[in-house]
Amino acid sequence: MFYLPFSREAKRRKEIKATLAAARVFVLSHEDLPDYREGRFAASFSALDEAWRAKDSARCLELLTELDPPKSFAIGREWLDILVVSISVAMAFRAYFYEPFNIPTGSMRPTLYGNWSEPKKPQDATMWDRTPVLKQLKWLVTGETFVDFKAPCSGTLLVRPDNNGHYIVGVAAMPNATEKIPTDAFIEGTGRLIGGKGHGDHVRAGERIWCGYRRIGDFLFVNRWLWNFRRPRIGDVMIFSTTGIRGLAQGTHYIKRMCGTPGDRVQISKPDLFVNGKRVEGVRPADCPPFEGADHADVMPEVTLKAAEYFACGDNSPASYDSRYWGPVPARNLRGIAGGVFWPFASAHFGPVK
Repeated sequence: MFYLPFSREAKRRKEIKATLAAARVFVLSHEDLPDYREGRFAASFSALDEAWRAKDSARCLELLTELDPPKSFAIGREWLDILVVSISVAMAFRAYFYEPFNIPTGSMRPTLYGNWSEPKKPQDATMWDRTPVLKQLKWLVTGETFVDFKAPCSGTLLVRPDNNGHYIVGVAAMPNATEKIPTDAFIEGTGRLIGGKGHGDHVRAGERIWCGYRRIGDFLFVNRWLWNFRRPRIGDVMIFSTTGIRGLAQGTHYIKRMCGTPGDRVQISKPDLFVNGKRVEGVRPADCPPFEGADHADVMPEVTLKAAEYFACGDNSPASYDSRYWGPVPARNLRGIAGGVFWPFASAHFGPVK
């Protein structure tokens, strides 16, 4: 018989169908349990089985209410179940497929940008930098924030790295009033701002410490499944854990380009990379002069990698502290290959990583 959609009769038929379906599921999922087969619920359960087979929806609804009474806070329980399942799926997706990662430093320029800064004067701030709502909108699209950090009180300036491409700057007398400033605003390894104050200096309340744009590094997805189907190879942009690697801050992650795989003989002769005696096309880890103190970066003697060792170099050689200094990356430290940049949206590198 045909019923108009959304009519009272159509709704009633739908409820009957749903009740019979619920009764069927309950019977089939509980028939092997002792309490329902021969225990205290046996009589009601047998009656439900008969009512379901007889398609008596009213009796089924009555018995279902008796055997499986409605729970308190049903809607809250349902949303909690959805939330738990969603979190579990997201965690599994992150653990086995794609994991978000922020580029902390400029060692991979020009391929990828880390957290970086641009000094400015206070009057350079635009309406987009001064208006709270517009400031947040600008940050959402570009990852850029205008910072005018002044000493909150008089005292000793404290500067400490956060292992994520920034220094945390504050005054000892007010340890909670701090600001994050990208490491490129400092003289490398000194904790001293370029042309400005440094760790341990005395500052006065209201004194300007640093002013300019702070730009967030590229956010990308780490592809954690690709290496299950093919081996890591030279040219891959790899993410790895620093745990256990001497000379590196522990408990964080680095991103570099893979320039050698297990068993390879690796040599650098500016500006070229040689692997097993052959120049590698498209991978040039030393296009620029080495940074101060890196005398061996122009020409690196041949290194033979052991089993389960990988050689890592940054694309921006003068600003990259890599395998030329602290050695190869153990296979157990590999996390995955760089996928696509997904934020900031205005990044020149938005999209797949090359």
